[in-house]
Amino acid sequence: MKIDLHDRLGAVEPTAWDDLLARSRAPSPFLSWTWQDHWARALGSDRRPEIRTAVDGEGRLVGILPLFEAESGLWQIGGGVDVSDYLDLIAEAGREEEVWTALLAARATTSAIWDLHCVPAASFTVTGLPRLAAEVGAGQVTPTIEERCPILALPSSWEVFLGGLSGKHRHELTRKLRRVEREGPGVRAVSVSDRDAVQARLEDFLRLHRSSRAGKAKFMDERMEVFFREVSASLAARDMIRLWFLDADEGPIASFITLEWDETVGLYNSGFDPGRAALSPGLVLLTHLIRDAIARGKRRFDFLRGEERYKYEFDPTPEAVYQVRLG
Repeated sequence: MKIDLHDRLGAVEPTAWDDLLARSRAPSPFLSWTWQDHWARALGSDRRPEIRTAVDGEGRLVGILPLFEAESGLWQIGGGVDVSDYLDLIAEAGREEEVWTALLAARATTSAIWDLHCVPAASFTVTGLPRLAAEVGAGQVTPTIEERCPILALPSSWEVFLGGLSGKHRHELTRKLRRVEREGPGVRAVSVSDRDAVQARLEDFLRLHRSSRAGKAKFMDERMEVFFREVSASLAARDMIRLWFLDADEGPIASFITLEWDETVGLYNSGFDPGRAALSPGLVLLTHLIRDAIARGKRRFDFLRGEERYKYEFDPTPEAVYQVRLG
């Protein structure tokens, strides 16, 4: 197997990149060409790239490791821990160990640290790489739990889902939905997914996002806004994103961005009007998201990184993501 080193993301043809991602075990949007390219342009332009590709004896692309230098001698996967929830080596399913073996051999002469964030617990990078590195004498590999992603396995119907909730959570959810019906009769959930509609309503999301709390206003700086605008338009063109709003007569009071892949709906980001907090608008809107995902036959609802209390109102199961450090 041959490892090639490239000094720019564009050295890999976008279609070949996404074809490989589709053949991998975990084809999340955060590793797609679209996401990685927009991140590199908007947020990673000050980082030096080293894009490693693995090609087998038949000339077939079977692995991509897109690394960017975060600081001298420290390399991280493109996509950024601040905006991406799942990152990893992109490898053809079943060939992860083979690709990692070639990558470890190719990096034998370097003293650089590879600091890989947001790696799913089931990935070979977590379960097998420490053993493999020890066997080939490639240094120490240290996986540590970084965060957890609460995840729902979705049933066949909303009624089955409600029946599976704990009594406490089912009661609270029903109570809050009835309160909105009683105190906000004009409140309604709407979603948009086509490119023009997503672009038209992104301003509403950005306003609600920034108003939610001070930390979000700081997060959504000028560069981050450029990233959100560009990546959302590109994902909408691929039917991989939805904007959700809880609209009232006076305007939207809550909003979510969801990403979609591999029969999964992922809760990516949010915003709400603090002045309407008494109505629990975020939780009410989230109920509509989950109900819609079930109705469309999705199999998983992934709350993505972070264990905020509101996520556990729906009794999800937390799954760890890891930081894996090769030094």
